[in-house]
Amino acid sequence: MTILKKEEFNKKIFSKIEKLINQYNLIDNGDNIAVALSGGKDSVLTLYALVKYQNDSNIDFDLTAISVDEGIDGYRKHGIESAIKNAEKLDVELIQKSFSEEVGFKLDNIYHHFKSACIPCGVFRRSILNKTAFEIGADKIATGHNLDDEIQSFLMSFSRADTIKFSKFGPMLSMIHPKLIPRIKPLWNTSEKDVGIWAVMNNINIHFDECPYSNISLRGKTKNFLNKIESKNPGTKENIMESFKKMILDIKTQKNNINECKKCGEPCSGLICKACEITDLISNS
Repeated sequence: MTILKKEEFNKKIFSKIEKLINQYNLIDNGDNIAVALSGGKDSVLTLYALVKYQNDSNIDFDLTAISVDEGIDGYRKHGIESAIKNAEKLDVELIQKSFSEEVGFKLDNIYHHFKSACIPCGVFRRSILNKTAFEIGADKIATGHNLDDEIQSFLMSFSRADTIKFSKFGPMLSMIHPKLIPRIKPLWNTSEKDVGIWAVMNNINIHFDECPYSNISLRGKTKNFLNKIESKNPGTKENIMESFKKMILDIKTQKNNINECKKCGEPCSGLICKACEITDLISNS
């Protein structure tokens, strides 16, 4: 049995992240990067990796962290505490936002209107992150999406024949509207397993709990499905990612038509953004 050494593992994982950042030019001189910091292992590693890159590279850029409290009793509080402690430890400013303050309700109070709580949660969380990043003049939003997250999203969209979503995959999303802040994913080719090992080996203050709504979501089921296959056939996830990379190249060159929501003015693909659609649905039910 191979025994992992902390120093060697840290060097390996941070080198992999740095290589991805350089390969895809995720960060430019003068960038203001907003890190979506939930307090979970992926977002915390993203923050640590970007702080390290900020100190080690020749690129001059600023970092700010943003946390969003969705309003999930018994769950989100611990994540926010982790976000606060890690941001303070790394001396990174943390901006705290919440569903309650921004949209007027908690996820716990409105999830029953939907087939999955992930639907309103994802829509409002992305909207709040984007608005906050825009307000502080961020050039990019760094998220903690790892390799597992990416192939789960890919397969979910593939199973729905939702090829439009394919344009949102990849380590970096280009700017397609002045009010829509581009996303970068420094952990794009880092496995969830490696992220977890890093957190445990370095005794990082992390919120490890699973979201109570995740077990009933399509993503949760897809995650379990992939983990079962990977356990029987190691390397399956990497193979899916390689296939995805080859398939996605042509699709990502297609033009995206972005409008501005007629109600709130935020960028969206239709006439009304999903956040306003969901708010109307909740108000009228």
